[in-house]
Amino acid sequence: MLHRFLLCFVLSLPGATLAQGADPIEVDVELFLAVDVSRSMSPAELEIQRRGYAAALGSDAVGAAIEGGLLGRIAITYVEWAGESSQRIIVDWTLIESRQDARRVAELLTRDWTTFMRRTSISGAINYGAQSIDENNYIGLRRVIDISGDGPNNSGQRVDAARDAAVAEGLIINGLPIMTDPPVSGFSGRWNIDDLDVYYTACVIGGPGAFVIPVTDWAQFADAVRRKLVLEIAGRPPERLWRAQSRPSPAYDCLIGEKLRQRRQQMYSEP
Repeated sequence: MLHRFLLCFVLSLPGATLAQGADPIEVDVELFLAVDVSRSMSPAELEIQRRGYAAALGSDAVGAAIEGGLLGRIAITYVEWAGESSQRIIVDWTLIESRQDARRVAELLTRDWTTFMRRTSISGAINYGAQSIDENNYIGLRRVIDISGDGPNNSGQRVDAARDAAVAEGLIINGLPIMTDPPVSGFSGRWNIDDLDVYYTACVIGGPGAFVIPVTDWAQFADAVRRKLVLEIAGRPPERLWRAQSRPSPAYDCLIGEKLRQRRQQMYSEP
């Protein structure tokens, strides 16, 4: 976060200005949407995710939340992630000041959904998101990393360590664990855990008012995304859900994904 600190320091000096065109834009929220496209996701699930986010961004509810903010504008980026160094920007940082702006972003999401990458590194997505927020040209009243995925971290840094580092820098991390049963994908059952919502609560989310909204049916996906975006843009956490799910057992094993992967590798390596 050194970049942001130096930027604020320079702007505080008498008569200090940035180069033309480089002035940061103040927004209500910087929203980093991080969407799982690891091998556990089938083509059908990738399409559902993209269409779900597009439908949510184009909705009147999200438009009203944007317009109702203190500044009436947000900055958003949509990034697909998988392994520790596997991130793909689908929509780069974009200013949204109107419902028309939001619908233009929604249209970009429905152009293709063919990404496939291996591994599941939630920590990699968090670290990438924190750096992306730090280096963009926006100054948000709130800075949010929004993680959606269908399995636990199984590669890269410990997820709780990445979470703690991001929260220490003032970021908020919310979660959308995908817990569909049965899954559309033929792969996801290999890596899934039954209590993914508890895992997200214990190991992934963090920061003031952070929350988890589980998805247990793909038919609910667009509605869940819309609800989540409205809450994030408006800055109002779902109090009932937060109180119910924010106190998991302190003994929860945040390395469960890594251990499942290791067991599977050992199983296939045995003669």
